[in-house]
Amino acid sequence: MEKSQNYTNTTKASVAKEALDKKYFSKGLNIGIQSGIYYGLYTALVTTATVYGIWKFWYSGEAGLSEMTLAFILGTLATGINDLTSAIWALGNSLLKGKFGDFIKTIKTKPGLIMIFAAIVGGPIAGVTYILAVQMGGPVVIPIAGLNVAIGAILGRIILKQELSARMIAGIVICLIASLLIGATSLTGEIKDGMLLGIILALIAAFGWGLEGVIAGFGTSMIDSEIGIAIRQSTSALSNLLIVLPILALIEGTGIGLIGSLFTKAITDPTILLLFASGFFTFISFNFWYKGNSMCGAALGMACNGTYAFWGPFFCWIILGVILKNPGYEIAPIAWIASILMAIGIFIMSVNPLDYFKRGKN
Repeated sequence: MEKSQNYTNTTKASVAKEALDKKYFSKGLNIGIQSGIYYGLYTALVTTATVYGIWKFWYSGEAGLSEMTLAFILGTLATGINDLTSAIWALGNSLLKGKFGDFIKTIKTKPGLIMIFAAIVGGPIAGVTYILAVQMGGPVVIPIAGLNVAIGAILGRIILKQELSARMIAGIVICLIASLLIGATSLTGEIKDGMLLGIILALIAAFGWGLEGVIAGFGTSMIDSEIGIAIRQSTSALSNLLIVLPILALIEGTGIGLIGSLFTKAITDPTILLLFASGFFTFISFNFWYKGNSMCGAALGMACNGTYAFWGPFFCWIILGVILKNPGYEIAPIAWIASILMAIGIFIMSVNPLDYFKRGKN
């Protein structure tokens, strides 16, 4: 009788644990999907900022800036300022929630160092190449950067030995096909001069984010995701503004005086308000991305975040096309179909469709 009672209690505990695991997984899935939406908003806002105000003057050629400055320095500057505003949001959040002391302590720990490494991979490397890719190739390259989903899934399997079932692989493949369909729609129009370089840079960004997602997902399983994103954005901003930009300036030949001048003009231009807005959504997006990855694994978390392949062009169309009346940001009908296909891919990864048929029979 006692054994039977123990067995019953064990069964109840197992069922309760399974229910909690499913709830935790579903919450992680929801967070991951939101990260993709917010990343799309960040992309649209930072793109909008760099086509107006002082940025428009710089890119018009009237300022007499060198080709290297136009091709690399301005994009890196935009990324650095965006990450700086994002770091301000992240640090402000930690102060309001009484976590700033934990932020300082965590930097010195092994998980903190892991987050710093993830920030270097995803900020100066992936973040800069992404902004440059969008500026050179247009919104068409956004889905190419979305290949970080597949790269992250593969790296998660290799590095962290995370489960990657046949169903999850099928869902990832569907998401990738959807991303490529969205990108292919833009190739029917006029091809920009920097398209090829933009695609190459988007691929570099994809690898950087794939690696970052795996590292950060592991890191935030040991530390608070809000502290993790504060470390990430602070590291990325400082690396871009104090290391990458001076190096580019020295290569360009004008010295760091140019960087100081451009930075001062950028942060005093009205477009800084847009960059503060984009920084806010960057803070939220990366926070949710890291948290989602730690809750449901790198493969699924990055697949959910990868929906920015649709949300990026979508919000560019809404803000730059519909609201600000700029031509060339329309979304073709096939892109809408591809977005539905992407949703199907995420659904297949998150749940087993056969379970619904079984319930129907019961």
